[in-house]
Amino acid sequence: MIDLKNVTFVYDNGFTALKNVSLSVAKGEFVFVIGSSGAGKSSMLKLLTRETLPTSGKVVVNGFNLGQLKRKHLPKFRRSVGMVFQDFRLIKTMNVFDNVAFSLRVTNHSSRFIRTHVPYVLKLVQLEDKAKMYPRELSGGEQQRVAIARALAIDPPLLVADEPTGNIDPELSLQIVELLRRINSYCGTTIMMVTHEHDVVRYFGGRTISIEDGKIDYDGVINKNNRR
Repeated sequence: MIDLKNVTFVYDNGFTALKNVSLSVAKGEFVFVIGSSGAGKSSMLKLLTRETLPTSGKVVVNGFNLGQLKRKHLPKFRRSVGMVFQDFRLIKTMNVFDNVAFSLRVTNHSSRFIRTHVPYVLKLVQLEDKAKMYPRELSGGEQQRVAIARALAIDPPLLVADEPTGNIDPELSLQIVELLRRINSYCGTTIMMVTHEHDVVRYFGGRTISIEDGKIDYDGVINKNNRR
């Protein structure tokens, strides 16, 4: 699903954000990515979503070689990656149903499909009774679940969650990660979750990639409720 080979990324100002990074994430994996602010996590996400290109090295995501991807194939690639953000990015003037349906409408899915698929996705995130509510009427945890539902609506093989628990309280953080892990198990969706919350990672355990100073300094399995 994800394959980075000897990837270096240097910003225009000369700052080297990633230094000869190599990693692979297989289909169906759930991976935590941790690291301090400025370690290189955000730069790696920009490469994985093709917001930018590596200075050197190779980035392959969902079978797409992003360094060689033609502009006409970019929409197809973007539909293969679901994104969940820290700040939710919901459309305030749309209710829950329409927020989730938005990604389906812009990809030209039929109204009939949307009417049946959106309730299915809302049920996955346990919000089937909130379809007519607006973001302002929801808690932070509920808003994040809507954002996850919207990302899942296009049925992406890969879901990337960028600090999805950053704007909600600790108890809800655990619920969001539990939801992501359930989606990983039930749907087979590959999930990469970027977080700075080490306590969450230790609570759940699993494969964890640590990035510091632009390099991978750890890639292994953390036992549940234990430090590595």
